[in-house]
Amino acid sequence: MNSTHSAIAPHSSVQTAQYELDDLRAQLRARYVMQEPEVVNLLMGQLSLSDASLDLIQSDAADLVSLLREHNKPTMMESFLSEYGLSTPEGVGLMCLAEALLRVPDAATIDELIADKLESSDWAAHLGQSSSPLVNASTWALLLTGRLLDDSEQPTRSLTALLKRVGEPVVRTAVGQSMKLLGRQFVLGQNIQQAIEHARALEQKGYTYSYDMLGEAAHTFDDAQRYTRAYADAIEHLSHVSGNSIREKPGISVKLSALHPRYEYSHRQQVMSELLPIVSSLARQAAQAGIGFNIDAEEADRLDLSLDVIDALLQDPALAGWDGLGVVVQAYSRRALPVIDWLLAATRLADRKIMVRLVKGAYWDSEIKQAQELGLASFPVFTRKSSTDVSYLCCAERLLANREYIYPQFATHNAHSVCAILRMAGNDTHSYEFQRLHGMGESLHERVHQQHQTRCRIYAPVGAHRDLLAYLVRRLLENGANSSFVNQIVDHRIAPETVARCPVREVRNASSIVHPAIAHPLDIYQPQRANSKGFRINDPASVEPLLNEREAFVQTQWSAAPLLHDRAVLPPDVPVYSPNDASDLIGHVREATADDIEHAIAVAKQYASSWYSTPATTRAGYLNDAADAYEAHMAQFCAVLCREAGKTLNDAISEVREAVDFLRYYAAVSCDHEQKRQARANEENTAHGVVVCVSPWNFPLAIFTGQIAGALAAGNTVLAKPAEQTPLVAAQAVTLLLEAGIPSTALQLLPGSGQSVGARLTSDPGIGGVCFTGSTAT
Repeated sequence: MNSTHSAIAPHSSVQTAQYELDDLRAQLRARYVMQEPEVVNLLMGQLSLSDASLDLIQSDAADLVSLLREHNKPTMMESFLSEYGLSTPEGVGLMCLAEALLRVPDAATIDELIADKLESSDWAAHLGQSSSPLVNASTWALLLTGRLLDDSEQPTRSLTALLKRVGEPVVRTAVGQSMKLLGRQFVLGQNIQQAIEHARALEQKGYTYSYDMLGEAAHTFDDAQRYTRAYADAIEHLSHVSGNSIREKPGISVKLSALHPRYEYSHRQQVMSELLPIVSSLARQAAQAGIGFNIDAEEADRLDLSLDVIDALLQDPALAGWDGLGVVVQAYSRRALPVIDWLLAATRLADRKIMVRLVKGAYWDSEIKQAQELGLASFPVFTRKSSTDVSYLCCAERLLANREYIYPQFATHNAHSVCAILRMAGNDTHSYEFQRLHGMGESLHERVHQQHQTRCRIYAPVGAHRDLLAYLVRRLLENGANSSFVNQIVDHRIAPETVARCPVREVRNASSIVHPAIAHPLDIYQPQRANSKGFRINDPASVEPLLNEREAFVQTQWSAAPLLHDRAVLPPDVPVYSPNDASDLIGHVREATADDIEHAIAVAKQYASSWYSTPATTRAGYLNDAADAYEAHMAQFCAVLCREAGKTLNDAISEVREAVDFLRYYAAVSCDHEQKRQARANEENTAHGVVVCVSPWNFPLAIFTGQIAGALAAGNTVLAKPAEQTPLVAAQAVTLLLEAGIPSTALQLLPGSGQSVGARLTSDPGIGGVCFTGSTAT
């Protein structure tokens, strides 16, 4: 085993150990900005499996796939996922239906939802295709439902209309029951007593359980208290289940987000003072009960905060000597291996032994989409499944090499992963365990359990059907893709060798490590324009550089005055205070005088034709340069937006990003428009001449910039009048626009009140257009 990267030496001093622990956390955060190829190449270099070992593992896995197909029947859920995978329109429709159906409040909307998802699907193509009678019966029901709801066939329209009137409640009930039946394949019991009772049959065969009390993140403190009571009640019941050790007894999995409604890094102090005592109390209860207590992994931006909570639990003297604390690590995370190294260092420092459940990860789709939406520097997860599988092997190797500190728990339904772990672990099959989901992977784990006497724990959701949906959809997304092992093993058209393919060789042979069909977060609008750069405020690896840079502007005082062509203005003299803190003097402003306004209008009229005759590509270049400058001044903008406009940090970041998007969007479409205009011979000037832009206080940068950018891009000269509450933001913006190359003849700033400046500008007969956003009263 390759253990050269283990966190710290066992006999290091406490001071050295703490230093190395902090250093490992810094390394973990640093991986956030690393690009995917660099991370994958690091993992490939650290994996010590030889080519001969890879050959043996793939051969073992292919043989195992063949045996499973020959002697074992897939579960209903496996058959269902195979027939209605996410590669089929029907599978996608059913997933959407399952996700939405039970939380729709009224019957009429349910009918519309069923019609929308079932009418256009080709259910007949699936009829009789599955080996499962239940799946085929479901297909018949879906086929009849689809035909009932489809009135496109002329001869049957009247009959269909009649059936719709009398039959839709029946259809609604039938589909609702079908979704509940589907859900029961995943839920062991609707309460912990029922789940314990249902678990006895497999416990007698040597299996153990880890119970997950269904429920997602708490939205209120009432939610959190309800989930806390559910966990405490479950631990109490599990304490009475027999077993000689933590490994033989059932355990419980806990989502920290269910225990506090603000489980976010931006509320770290509150979390550590309010959530930590709750988690500690539950952990102590589990320790007294002699059961395992696993902290589930959640979204990527919760990772850093979860490590703070885990570190505190490891240092809790009341838990000393208890080996039941468990941590879940997601292999699809680019930070997975550094997390394991940090956990090793933390357990050694605390002189503890913990459990680590290694999973592939269940939030991949949302992590990808959120990273794109937020304009992050990189994805927190791998873009190829093969890279996730390589990460899983690296993490498994690290865990197995440190079994004196870690009890590894390998959660997988993949034959290749199972065979790789068996090879890497050697003859000791009692120092680790496999895990599977309730209702899935039964044949695989039963065969391995019998043949190798390995331990196996079943991850079993417990709860009412109303709490099932989010969990169910995660499982469908995780296992319903046509690339998943669960989907492929029941598809006999795929050769066993293909199902058991080696991920290491897949990565080696890939044309690119980054999946070509998944756009980088900053490239989602290409080729038209770049996406605006953003930050994840609850991930310190993402947001701390911005926060550190913003500190330089905590006491800065800005100024705003008319910015006019060829005209000096007296220094600002009116103080501006923060709406958040009346004692915070954030700058001074000088409002435009009547003479300033007349001068600005005259200049704008004089140079209107000159600006319009400037090539559209030149104007667009200025806007794109300004967008880059906005991003470079993100920290300063966030500071002034928070202090002058009362924005939260998240809103300030979004405001700057929206302004950047406006600049790049108008730059792009103006060039496209100009090309089309030139293609139409003799088309006249389409600009208005002089445009007045009057913006609101609640979006003092985004709307302010958007109005200006659109008007400038179209070839108009602009007179910008910001909201009187937020002149400092506007002055910073116009300064950057001018520095980017926009001439002062084309853009001038006139701060002041609506009654004096706004009224005069909008009433001038020489003004060609007005861009205005404001209240009805204004």
